[in-house]
Amino acid sequence: MLRTRLISAAIMVVIVVGGLFYLSTEGFALLLALIMAAGLWEWSRLIPFASLVGQVLYPLIVLLLLWSLRATDLASTAMPLLWAGLGFWIAALLYLPRAMVTTRHGPASRIIKALAGVLVTLPAWAALVLLHGRVPDGPFIILYLLVLVWLADSGAYFAGRKWGRRKLAPAISPGKSWEGVYGAIAVCTTFAVVVGLSYGDTFEQAAGLLVVSLLTVMFSIVGDLLESLMKRQAGIKDSSNLIPGHGGVLDRIDSLTAAAPVFFMGLHWLNL
Repeated sequence: MLRTRLISAAIMVVIVVGGLFYLSTEGFALLLALIMAAGLWEWSRLIPFASLVGQVLYPLIVLLLLWSLRATDLASTAMPLLWAGLGFWIAALLYLPRAMVTTRHGPASRIIKALAGVLVTLPAWAALVLLHGRVPDGPFIILYLLVLVWLADSGAYFAGRKWGRRKLAPAISPGKSWEGVYGAIAVCTTFAVVVGLSYGDTFEQAAGLLVVSLLTVMFSIVGDLLESLMKRQAGIKDSSNLIPGHGGVLDRIDSLTAAAPVFFMGLHWLNL
């Protein structure tokens, strides 16, 4: 199992890093769309759409919406979508502490979850494509975001294992603790300060990057919790088995889907 996980992780790193630095923004947008398509298929199973027709049509419809955005001036047309995504994640932040785990899947529940899937994937895709298109540092900015999310996840895991006492959301994810959150914040604060002071032109830019990074970390945890809630309500452990040893695509990008639009909007507001 460990060997399988390591091989899968190595392949994912090659695909992601290669896509970041060797593809044009158009090519990166296509690669990202394929990843989102896999995630949307998994989301259709979490809604759940029991029929194969629903599981195929749902991601196709969302992908058509996604690619229709690419045919426009994304820098202007994506802003309403990014605002909507930001509003969605703020609502999720307020809702998740009060969320109830239920296995009932009525029509209203399916509609809400289907719309949620659109707001989980499309703003994240738009934010990452716009970040990649930044000249000349777009790929490096995304790499910073990816490392930030990975450090948050790792810091939360190790701090939670060693010091975890107070549960963050026991009904949704019993393994997560407030101590894990503090661990994520501590690790990412160090990372953001080092990067900000090393590459920022001014102290204000370094401080701005730190604020945006900590907000991004907070919402990356929200993204993780939302997928955990969806999986619990669907009664499954992993979103799929598409990635050997790692579960599904959503299991790997759940934090990033929330982090990306928050990170982009933070940089946009502060002109970083």
